[in-house]
Amino acid sequence: MMVAPDTPLTRRSMLAALAGSSVSLCLPRAFAAPAPSNKAQIAITLDLEMSRHYPERGMTEWDYQKGNLDQPTKDYSVEAARIARDLGGIIHFFCVGRVLEQPNVDWLKEISAGGHPIGNHTYDHVYLLASSPVETQFRFQRAPWLVEGMSTEQVLYENIKLTTIGLKDRCGIDVNGFRTPGGFRDALNGREDIQQMLLDLGFNWASCKYPAHKYGEPMQEPSAEVYKDIVRAQTESQPFVYPTGLVEVPMSPISDVGAFRSTYWKLDYFLKAIRMAVEWAVETGGVFDFLCHPSCMVVEDPEFKTIKMICEIVDQAGDRAEIVGLDKIAAPFIEA
Repeated sequence: MMVAPDTPLTRRSMLAALAGSSVSLCLPRAFAAPAPSNKAQIAITLDLEMSRHYPERGMTEWDYQKGNLDQPTKDYSVEAARIARDLGGIIHFFCVGRVLEQPNVDWLKEISAGGHPIGNHTYDHVYLLASSPVETQFRFQRAPWLVEGMSTEQVLYENIKLTTIGLKDRCGIDVNGFRTPGGFRDALNGREDIQQMLLDLGFNWASCKYPAHKYGEPMQEPSAEVYKDIVRAQTESQPFVYPTGLVEVPMSPISDVGAFRSTYWKLDYFLKAIRMAVEWAVETGGVFDFLCHPSCMVVEDPEFKTIKMICEIVDQAGDRAEIVGLDKIAAPFIEA
C-alpha cells in the first residue's frame, strides 16, 4: 500500500489505496464510501448473553441457556453503561431475546433510558450459517422437537423476529441494529439469502464480520508479532456495503472471549492490544468496534479498566475521535 507521507489516512484514502495495491486483505465484494472524514469512530459494544466457562471453567450449560443472565452479569451491564455515560460515551448493547423471559427486566429498561442503543442478537443465539434446523443452536440439538417441521431459514427468521417483537412488547425498546452470534471471517459474503433476510426483517445494517488474526500460544504473553497482527486486522474491520445494499459494521479484534476464554490472556495483555487498536483508529481516522460480553468481563475486568481506557483515549484525542453507536457508523454508508 502506497500513501503519500504527508497525506492524512482517512477511511476513504485507506480503502482507495488498498484497492489500488496488490495487497490482499479480503476486501468486501461491494463498497460504498461515505464522505471523507478524519475523525475516528469508536464503538463499545456489549453482547448480553451468558458465556461458557464463566464465571468458572467447566460451566457449559449456558450453551443451552444463553439468555438466562445471572445477576452479576446484569449488574455489570448497568454499571458499564453508567461509567461510559459519565465519561462522555455510550455503549451499544446486543440482546439475546430469551433475556426477556426473566421475571424482571427493569435493568435493561434502565440501560435503554440512559440513551444506550440496544440491538437484536437473535432469540436463542442461533448460528446463521447453519445447514440444518438443529445445527442452529445447542438447545435444538437437545430438544429437536422445538424446531420440528421448520426449515433452517424459518428457524433463523423467527428467532430474529421474536427478539425485535420481545424488546418492544416487554421493554418498549425499538431495536437498533443486528449482530450475529459469533463473527465470521468472510462476513456474509456469498450469502445473499441471509443478507436479504435481514433486510426483509427491517435491518439496513448488521455486525457479522470478525477478521482472522493471530492469538499466540495459550497461557503465554502475546509476542510483538501477535500485537502487530491484531492491529493489521483493523484494516479488515472497516464498514462496507454488501451487493444487496445491507451495510456491514464489523467487530474489531481482539474480543474478550478470544483473549481470555480461548487464550487465557492476562488483563494487561488485553488492555495493551485494545489500546494499540484504538490508537490505530485515532491515527488513521478509522473505525474500531470493541466487542465484549459482560458475563466474561465481570470476571476478567471487574473494575471496568478496558471501557475506562477506551473513553480516556477518545477524550484525549479531542476532535479527532468520538464514541458512537454502530448505527452512526453505518449511517453514511446507508446514505451513500
